[in-house]
Amino acid sequence: MTIYNTLALDRPEPGIGVLTLNRPECLNAMSMELVAELHACLTAIETDLSIRVVILTGAGRGFCSGTDLKAERPATPTVPQQYRSQRTIADVVQHMRKIPQPIVGAINGVAAGGGFSFSMACDVRVAAESARFICSFINIGLSGGDVGSTYFLPRLIGLSRAAELLYTGRAMGAAEAERIGYVSRVVPDGESVAAALEIARIIMQKSPFGIRMTKEMLNHSIDAGSLEAALYMENRSQALAVQTGDFREAIQAFHEKRPPNFPPET
Repeated sequence: MTIYNTLALDRPEPGIGVLTLNRPECLNAMSMELVAELHACLTAIETDLSIRVVILTGAGRGFCSGTDLKAERPATPTVPQQYRSQRTIADVVQHMRKIPQPIVGAINGVAAGGGFSFSMACDVRVAAESARFICSFINIGLSGGDVGSTYFLPRLIGLSRAAELLYTGRAMGAAEAERIGYVSRVVPDGESVAAALEIARIIMQKSPFGIRMTKEMLNHSIDAGSLEAALYMENRSQALAVQTGDFREAIQAFHEKRPPNFPPET
């Protein structure tokens, strides 16, 4: 297990990394140290071929309660200081989308503000029954758009539902989140990581190259200007994938009526 001051990266099974936000005393609120360590950890994961799926969760009773408003900071930060801080925090969600491994969010408890945005940046989300999702920026005198919220949320649940959550800053419970398609599953408290592991194990059965290309295509196609642009990326990826040993092994396994045995990525 890799230990940081504010994070833990565990590897419970081959190919699966569990990244835990580890400030349970404050519901894993984001300090600048946590943000910096998230960037460092995501950079390490990005080039680690032994990790094929990442599970993101929080220690203790919450996922992430947003920016740590009690953390020590300059009394009157300059505009450049504030902008650099904002960019560093916001770039976490871009970093999450950039790494080639799928990220399964195991949301245990509150996900508020930037913590809600972290959950949005996951590829798949499962939630504990007590999970609550809050776009809390508007509740503290800020715009509702922060850390990618106005980008991700309309794409995940539609413009009207996203607008209502962003304008009101109200909490969305796990049952509602499942009903509107924000999370894939709701499970009893204490079982969100186990549920995420179930999904990760299924992903692990698929072609390593194919999974990486699928995330790349999803990132591209969500903003593709046309069907033609999306098809171009899909055609490119399939032409690459068909040349890999993964494809040949999958076809052979199909004919032999057995599970494929994909080699480690190199």
